[in-house]
Amino acid sequence: MTITQFSDDFICECEHGQTMEHIDKASAEYSFELGPIRPPNEGGERSLLIRPTRNCSWNRCAFCPYYSHKKFQIRDVKEVKEDIHAVKGIRDMLVDNSDELDKVPFRCLSIVSGWVKSGERTAFLQDSNSLIMPSEQLVEILDHLVETFPSLERVTSYARSDTIMDKDLKELGRIRDAGLSRLHVGLESGDDDVLELVSKGVTSEEHIEGGKKAVEAGFELSEYVMPGLGGKKLSKQHALNTAKVLNEIDPDHIRMRPLSLYADTGLHRRMEKGEFQLNSALQRLKEVKILVENLEVTSKLCFDHGWNSWRNKDGGLLFKRDYEGYDLPEKRDHLLSLIEEGLEVDGSRHSYGRSRFRA
Repeated sequence: MTITQFSDDFICECEHGQTMEHIDKASAEYSFELGPIRPPNEGGERSLLIRPTRNCSWNRCAFCPYYSHKKFQIRDVKEVKEDIHAVKGIRDMLVDNSDELDKVPFRCLSIVSGWVKSGERTAFLQDSNSLIMPSEQLVEILDHLVETFPSLERVTSYARSDTIMDKDLKELGRIRDAGLSRLHVGLESGDDDVLELVSKGVTSEEHIEGGKKAVEAGFELSEYVMPGLGGKKLSKQHALNTAKVLNEIDPDHIRMRPLSLYADTGLHRRMEKGEFQLNSALQRLKEVKILVENLEVTSKLCFDHGWNSWRNKDGGLLFKRDYEGYDLPEKRDHLLSLIEEGLEVDGSRHSYGRSRFRA
């Protein structure tokens, strides 16, 4: 069977367009539940996907289409353990080259097969904020996951800054000790006007407090930044204040996720009403320049998403897309030279996200 390729955020759909829910009902014995998204580096490295929560605990961000009209749920620990048991069964069938593999739903087989081929080293907890689970439940799931798959070297999850704030350091330490080692946080912006515009639900100070607390608790931290999120009006302050917040946190990774504007989102509706103006690809690259010029961190700056499609003078990608990115401050001058090259390229050659922009 050919293993599917994954997009940057979305997990591929099942054969014939079936949803995971349809698959679960059809053959529960050979399946485990999957959510719709995961970070690119957790797909490229073929992480095992386990889903302790369904959908988004906030679900009000004006740019996000992923969980629209879907209710957030914390899954029962027993159900999640059953999913882990199903993964173990599929994994053993793959190792034994069992003739029962044709009974395994394609998405489940694809993910477990890729994970086995990559060495069974990493796992990602879906959906958008697994850390919101009661700590004792999350620890129980982590204990079972690590016990079942002792080869795991890293377990990661999305988390919100305010959720990190709400747990004390002792709780976070217990979760970290149980095996959750990396958190992916959607900072998006460090500017309060932008955060209010997109209904992020946290302030810049809360981002700082949550981020610093995650670092203090011993988590490896990836913070996501969204060039273009302030549109034309808030572009410069978006970049400057995001740099200020990141300087306070000093995360392990800063990951660029340029705005991609989806239909039927709050920000798209504002654009249609003339209340939000998209800036061009070159204007967004200028935001990245301002950000880099003002960063005082020891982070890795990463352009590991397909929406980072700025071009160099030869028509190739301006930035490399590997998951470790560029070390700061060592690579600051190199990054700024790349940005200057990109700013000299005709704006019509730059494209990313779901739109094409002209300078």
